[in-house]
Amino acid sequence: MEGPPPQIVAKSIDDYLEQLSKGVFQAGISWRVVDSKWPSIRTAFHAFKVERVARMTDRDIDALVKDERVIRSRPKIAAIVHNANELLALERAGGFKKHLKSLPEYEALASDLKTRFKFVGDSGVYHFLWTVKHPVPDWREWSRVHGKNWEAKVKASPAGQPRAKRPSTGMRATRRSPAGSTR
Repeated sequence: MEGPPPQIVAKSIDDYLEQLSKGVFQAGISWRVVDSKWPSIRTAFHAFKVERVARMTDRDIDALVKDERVIRSRPKIAAIVHNANELLALERAGGFKKHLKSLPEYEALASDLKTRFKFVGDSGVYHFLWTVKHPVPDWREWSRVHGKNWEAKVKASPAGQPRAKRPSTGMRATRRSPAGSTR
């Protein structure tokens, strides 16, 4: 994926759950893997219908852990069910969209979401809020403040390009033992 992820207009609480779930599954996994499995994940989670996902049982979770079409991480699958219940509770308590607007400062909102939802960290919250078009700080500034120098990583090893070879000096490197003598 080049550039930022696509944004959506969340039309229902189900849309929020789907976007939040993408971040959950992407934690520690390449977005390419998540993207390739997303149609199956979406089917497995009943198109992210919040009320349906919130009713999933341990037996349902265990069945998904065995399903090769999805990412089979029990903690992540259980987190989606937990997160559906949290979204539903916020929706019933006045509305999830209203809750997002109730904390106007980004860091306070991010902290709240990381506390409420499982498998949602700094990057996951930023990604989620960005994709649902909620105001977020500038990406470069946010990355700097959170100690994530993504631009340097991209510049250091561009995706899909092999590492450059060091120029040969014609001499072989020698190894040194811990004591400093040449082997």
